[in-house]
Amino acid sequence: MIRLARVGARKQPHYRVVVIEKDRARNGRSVEVVGTYNPRTSPASVQIKRDRVDYWTSKGAQLSETVGKLLAKYQPVESVAEEVPTA
Repeated sequence: MIRLARVGARKQPHYRVVVIEKDRARNGRSVEVVGTYNPRTSPASVQIKRDRVDYWTSKGAQLSETVGKLLAKYQPVESVAEEVPTA
């Protein structure tokens, strides 16, 4: 399963997006860390390795509801074709 693991001080949450077995504890030993999520910044900062998430979902990993929403909301912006400066 791909879900959030909470890290950070009390009342200052910061999350890691982790690949972990479904029956493990929230902050238990994970298989791989595939990103981070910090809701305390404005706007919230999300850094997710999309290629690794795609790899694990192809292997059968399921996204938690929250991670699914984060992936939908923070889609990587498609790079616009490189502009060639005119002289």
